[in-house]
Amino acid sequence: MTQATGTLAATYEDRPIGLWTDALRRMRRSPAAIIGVTIVGLFVLMAIFAPFLAPFEPTRGTLADSYLPPSPEHWFGTNIQGQDVLSRIIFGARLTLGIAVLSVVIGVAVGGLLGALAGYFRGWVDSVIMRGVDIMLAIPGLLFAIAVVTYLGRGFVQIAVAIAILNVPIFARLLRASLLSLSEADYVIAARSVGVAGPTLLIRHMLPNAVSPLIVQGTLALATAVVDAAALGFLGLGPPDPGTPEWGTMLSDTYRYLNNAVYLAFFPGIAIVISVLGFNLLGDGMREALDPKLRR
Repeated sequence: MTQATGTLAATYEDRPIGLWTDALRRMRRSPAAIIGVTIVGLFVLMAIFAPFLAPFEPTRGTLADSYLPPSPEHWFGTNIQGQDVLSRIIFGARLTLGIAVLSVVIGVAVGGLLGALAGYFRGWVDSVIMRGVDIMLAIPGLLFAIAVVTYLGRGFVQIAVAIAILNVPIFARLLRASLLSLSEADYVIAARSVGVAGPTLLIRHMLPNAVSPLIVQGTLALATAVVDAAALGFLGLGPPDPGTPEWGTMLSDTYRYLNNAVYLAFFPGIAIVISVLGFNLLGDGMREALDPKLRR
């Protein structure tokens, strides 16, 4: 009985483990990944359940309550219009994180498509796409985003598109490099030898093994997107309505009141810093978990 149990355990341990299963197991052992998942999860829950968590309406206030300091009633104080800062930060998570997620989704879709075409077809297709990518990378990112928002207009989707355009060349170059490194892999050569070619070879054999770096970069890009969205809001290129609770917009006028209401800049700034830290920790944890060189 003991021998049979030992044989079963050995067979179970020797059974091959998939990449994603192994990555999840390794992330569970990573303190940085756990902290990152916790922070990001809390912000996501805060955004989803904002109407139930916010103690006040984020856009309602009276001038009689202007500049109230943090207190048991208003934990983060109030702004010039008497609006509760905590409620605005909670609702602001919806807009800021929503812009970040939408921009990364668009960036991954467009950049991944361009990178797949360049990495698979090569030749003149690769040259044309990569030269366009080089031109985009030569333009300062924030300046490019300002130009795009100025052209498209201010709005949720327009801001997300502007930030997505900044990420497109990064994702395109990353996926292209991954596909080029896989083009001479044994399983790709074996697939070609049995007649697999065209989209089937790319989609079924190459892309599944090339998207790991793209997923990691997408997670890290969420942190950058949060900062970019806040920067556009701070520069006055955020949502059209200045009363919209968005973290960058909340910071846009606070420099005028730092002498008597420093909390107006402190709390939105802390929300940005903590959310960016969470995405960075999560991205670093995923990079370590998905890197085959670190698999044990």
